[in-house]
Amino acid sequence: MAKGYWLSAYRSIKNPDALAEYAKLAAPAIQAGGGRFLARGMPEKIYEAGLNQRTVIIEFPSVAKAIETHDSPGYQAALKALGNAAERDLRIVEGVD
Repeated sequence: MAKGYWLSAYRSIKNPDALAEYAKLAAPAIQAGGGRFLARGMPEKIYEAGLNQRTVIIEFPSVAKAIETHDSPGYQAALKALGNAAERDLRIVEGVD
C-alpha cells in the first residue's frame, strides 16, 4: 500500500500566536494518526516559480490514514484554534511505491 503525504504551504501568517496554539494541538493529532514530520520550515533555496513560504511535509501509512487524521476530532480542534490566522494550501497526495 502506498503511503500518503500532506503537503502544506503557508501563503501568509497573520497571527503567529494562533499558529503556535494550532501546532500544540495539531502535532499530537497528526502523530496519533500515524503521521511523521519529514520537513517543516522555510525553503533553503527557491527555483522556477517557487515561493518563499513555510512548507510542511508529513508522511502517513496511507492516503486513507492521512484523510482520516485530517478529519479527526483532534485535528479539527487544531484547525479551530488556527482560525484565519494563516492562509495555506494543504494537499494530500499518494506516494510512489
